Amino acid sequence: MSKSVLEQIQIVNIRPEHGKGLAQLQRDCFPTLGEQELMKEEHFLSHCRIFPEGDFVVLLADHIIGLGSGFFVDFDFDQPDHSFLEMIDGGYYTRHDPNGLYYYAGDISVHPDFRGQGIGRRLYDARKDLVRRYRKRGIIGGGLLPGYVHYKGKLTVAEYVDAVVSGKLTDPTLTFQLRNGFKVMGMIENYIEDSASDNWATLIFWENGDW
Repeated sequence: MSKSVLEQIQIVNIRPEHGKGLAQLQRDCFPTLGEQELMKEEHFLSHCRIFPEGDFVVLLADHIIGLGSGFFVDFDFDQPDHSFLEMIDGGYYTRHDPNGLYYYAGDISVHPDFRGQGIGRRLYDARKDLVRRYRKRGIIGGGLLPGYVHYKGKLTVAEYVDAVVSGKLTDPTLTFQLRNGFKVMGMIENYIEDSASDNWATLIFWENGDW
């Protein structure tokens, strides 16, 4: 019996030699994002210098097929509005604060050829383990809404998110996040240049129960 993909992959912390492959992964995974929203090799090299423990790279043999990246930061839920590029400092992650209470989920991506096989859940588990190990309060992030493109003109973004949260609709990203224990804390306008969601995103939060 052949091994499943999950039995063959390795999840390792980012190293400089992963930079080029991760830059290509961005393009393969996010075709609707603006060019300035995509991280490039120079950004991943910055992650290596600043906080390599926060970036988890999925390897299948020598091929990069997934990434879960982020950094520690403080966050004020009473003033949640921010843009993706602002928070990640253009992709360099230089806002990393070792004393920050939260892990900011900058990016999670699985190559389209390997989705639906449990890799994304493994990446979320790795992030959760990191948060527990460093005794942080939880994980926050801005969630894309790729499924909204099919409901434009029928629902507002907020109505679409409500329908997904209630289980009436399914979104490839948000539904997966909800199943992994995240909650929607609000909406962020002009978060990211994304034609699928008209630049909207959800503010998502996973709370570390051990904190």
